[in-house]
Amino acid sequence: MAHDARRAYGSQYEKMTTQPIPSLILELGLPTTLSMMVTNLYNVVDTWFVGQINTSASGATGVVFGMMAILQAVGFMFGHGSGSNISRLLGAKRLRRARQFSSAAFFDSLACSVLIMAVGLLLLEPLCRLLGSTQTILPYAKTYAAFILLAAPAMVTGCVMNNILRYEGRAAFAMVGLVSGGILNIFGDALLMNVLHMGIAGAGLATMISQYISSAILLSMFLRKKTQTVFSVRYMPFLPPPEDGTEPDAEAAKAGGRLFFATTGSILLTGLPSLTRQGLSSVSTMILNSQAKAFGDAAIAAMSIVARVTNLLFCVGLGIGQGFQPVSGFNYGAKKYPRVRAGFFFTLGFGTALISLFAAAGAISAPSVAALLRDDPEVIAIATPAMRAQCAALVFMPLTICANMLFQSIGFAGRATLISALRSGACFIPLILVLARVWGLPGIMYAQPISDVVSALIAVPFVVHFFHHLSRAEEALGGRG
Repeated sequence: MAHDARRAYGSQYEKMTTQPIPSLILELGLPTTLSMMVTNLYNVVDTWFVGQINTSASGATGVVFGMMAILQAVGFMFGHGSGSNISRLLGAKRLRRARQFSSAAFFDSLACSVLIMAVGLLLLEPLCRLLGSTQTILPYAKTYAAFILLAAPAMVTGCVMNNILRYEGRAAFAMVGLVSGGILNIFGDALLMNVLHMGIAGAGLATMISQYISSAILLSMFLRKKTQTVFSVRYMPFLPPPEDGTEPDAEAAKAGGRLFFATTGSILLTGLPSLTRQGLSSVSTMILNSQAKAFGDAAIAAMSIVARVTNLLFCVGLGIGQGFQPVSGFNYGAKKYPRVRAGFFFTLGFGTALISLFAAAGAISAPSVAALLRDDPEVIAIATPAMRAQCAALVFMPLTICANMLFQSIGFAGRATLISALRSGACFIPLILVLARVWGLPGIMYAQPISDVVSALIAVPFVVHFFHHLSRAEEALGGRG
């Protein structure tokens, strides 16, 4: 068994460090993109089904979207935090230590998600109000949010497993789990809402069921030993390492609390950019809903539609960027720096071209898309110009995404956290608070597009500085890679 594990690992190492960069990133990025598109598509489908009830119910999906962002933030923190370490450890041929990171991330995230579920259900009404719910939206938001909270363990651990698979270079396995869950959610919406007439409770129940099925499919990849990493109490870093012959690693042989805290600390620190990005997305959604509340349920519903649709388009660039992450981390760990540089610029160019096509289609079809999701003239009048402005700004996003993915994958947590904080936090929050005050509803509509452009411009000097120093590291190695 140990011999088979070493042989499989050697084959994967060869692939990640020698396969041509364009084909490798596309092989890893396109399944991720498809997965994310399906995941975001069922969010849009949820919005469409719920929009058939009334405008207040449609607004509830926007309110609960902020809570879903919190759960995703926790999942991505553990997933990216462990995955970045895992890819660099695999690149450095330290398999046992990588397994310690995967096991710690899974069990830590499971415990954290159960705690969030319990606290959220106990404080359901004040939580919905905090997320921006109006009095008319509140009954729908509470019902929908309860099911999302019940799904929290599956959503969080699913994010962890998905990202570990990607960082291992097993994006196709991750795609199977996520796409299956997304398709089941769409059919579940149709069954529970249209056939059984369960209303917004049907949308929430469909999401909960699909999340647990998706998580079970992802877990099966690890249980069936299709991966290099595992989820096992035997590999938790506070226990003596198993004597399986996979890696004669002196560091991994340390037992006790110090190694456990070092492992968990590294996961949290490396995952901080993801927590920041997703957490600020949740905070920005709360602030957006709070500012839009003054203009009625139609404004909240319209901005919810814009967020769902542009996230669907945004995931094109994000998916390709996440295909770059394992390539970057693996080759940086293997000291093959020219492949890191080549991967960055290929991802940036291809991602910009692809997302530009999708953004143009989104801008052209904005009125019909808004009408499809909520056929309310007031909602359409707000959503159409906001969606077009957001689509125009999306072409700047690949630069920010690639910079963030680069720094996170190679363990530069500080720079990655700073860049991830720009779009939904450091730039967006001041902009929406100021623009809503001086410009009213248009300020709410255009704050995010302006923030996207400013964030990309700020990321440029960080990228230039990094590649200047990477060139020096290459020279020190004598140009090897």
